[in-house]
Amino acid sequence: MPCMELSKLKRRGLMLVLSSPSGAGKTTITRALLEQNPDVQISVSATTRKRRGGEEDGKDYYFTDVPTFNKMVENGEMLEYAKVFDNYYGTPRAPVEEALSKGHDVLFDIDWQGTQQLSEIARDDLVTIFILPPSHAELEKRLRKRAGETLETEEQIQGRMDKAASEMSHFSEYDYVIINKDIDTSLAKAQTILNAERMKRARLVGMSSFVRGLMDGL
Repeated sequence: MPCMELSKLKRRGLMLVLSSPSGAGKTTITRALLEQNPDVQISVSATTRKRRGGEEDGKDYYFTDVPTFNKMVENGEMLEYAKVFDNYYGTPRAPVEEALSKGHDVLFDIDWQGTQQLSEIARDDLVTIFILPPSHAELEKRLRKRAGETLETEEQIQGRMDKAASEMSHFSEYDYVIINKDIDTSLAKAQTILNAERMKRARLVGMSSFVRGLMDGL
């Protein structure tokens, strides 16, 4: 009996959110986690912005128009959404729910506002990590390095610094905080969090039946 019950024990997937100010290292950690965990999939957002060269619908984004996007919001088909400049971005509910039910984990690269929305409707499935830089000086150094690669102006750099201060004020809303001084150490911490959260009792579907099977055999 115990062996038969063990075969029925499944794990529900989780939603892993990584947020940070620009320059803290979130994108690097996200890419590394996806490379280390082939069973983790990145959440694909829907957007109303125009498709750029080389982008694929359903892979980079789900491209849609404003009326369709608004209809999805009205019907509760978005887990979270926001308007950024003149375009809407959001996370369609159906693909995420399907992945979770199959035991697959979904990684989200979103800001604190999107995280708040997810917390309101999917708290039990959610694991949130906020990435911080080790110092103000290091953050500015990273932003200036990036600016040199993307040809950003001094005004744009200062704008990112100002926004970073606002974003960092929300660190206490997250389950975990990683101070990214060294990328390898930070990646190891993120992986440890993911491994531990996967083993939480509440995510194991059928555990009660499995335990009853063990008890019946005694």
